[in-house]
Amino acid sequence: MRFDLSDGVAVLERTPRVLRDLLGGLPQGWVGATEGPDTWSPFDVVGHLIHGERTDWIPRLEIILAEGEGRTFEPFDRFAQLEESRGRSLEELLDTFAVMRAGNLGRLAGFELTAADLRRRGRHPELGTVTLEQLLATWVAHDLSHLGQIARVMGKAYTEAVGPWAEYLPMLRPRAVAS
Repeated sequence: MRFDLSDGVAVLERTPRVLRDLLGGLPQGWVGATEGPDTWSPFDVVGHLIHGERTDWIPRLEIILAEGEGRTFEPFDRFAQLEESRGRSLEELLDTFAVMRAGNLGRLAGFELTAADLRRRGRHPELGTVTLEQLLATWVAHDLSHLGQIARVMGKAYTEAVGPWAEYLPMLRPRAVAS
């Protein structure tokens, strides 16, 4: 599937509602569930999405438009939410994410990006040359990836409770490790 900005925005604008509908008002057992040590809970994922809104997508878009490959993006701290979210409630995080996402989508629309803009290049600190189109497509795929992660973590919380039905639920079976 080729990237289309309006199709991508249709996903990005729904993510805050999906998160609120899925997580809002749930007991701590659900929002604090993890897959084990050094894994993220749904609470952690929402914090991570907020950090991305603050430091990743739009700031990198602005670097591409203003400086192209002349300035390497700042490295993204994939674990910053562990400290930034400390002491906050999930409801606060959901509210913050919704406000930040709406603001960033407003900023995105204000750029009035053209097909030529989408081909503009920037420099990622690990991946090298990337395009604006790739950055925006990644924003969409990143949301979807983390929504899937949240569903998987929550489903795995019931691994023992479902008993033998776990055989029919692929998310509850151990994942094969790629060699």
